[in-house]
Amino acid sequence: MATVVFYEKPGCINNTKQKALLKAAGHQVQAHNLLTEAWTMENLRLFFGNRPVCEWFNRTAPRVKSGEVVPEEIDVETALKLMVEDPILIRRPLIQVGERREMGFDQELIDDWINLQPVEEADKLMSENLMSQDLQTCPNSHQ
Repeated sequence: MATVVFYEKPGCINNTKQKALLKAAGHQVQAHNLLTEAWTMENLRLFFGNRPVCEWFNRTAPRVKSGEVVPEEIDVETALKLMVEDPILIRRPLIQVGERREMGFDQELIDDWINLQPVEEADKLMSENLMSQDLQTCPNSHQ
């Protein structure tokens, strides 16, 4: 099992479900507040890999929803500056296991990477229920 460093927005419904899946699979989850972390452009950049800049953004962030920030029109440096200044713009969760870092909660990717299968039979039904849900889109959004 892995030690998962998990950057979340405390109180986020999906982040809570995502952590439950990780714990049911036997992983140790070290949760951190994404909004109060002392981000630098360099350490934040490591989570985004080769993904397009527009995928780095939290689509439910107020500045994105209002149109003030348009992810499709922003370059790498500007995106990182904006996110360091206003971490609610960061798509969550950010996850680190060892040296590997990822953003968002792509269940297939995470299952292939560290395994999301429950270790206890009692957790199997809960895990199956959670894995059948959309854990990427904020349930409080009105998109």
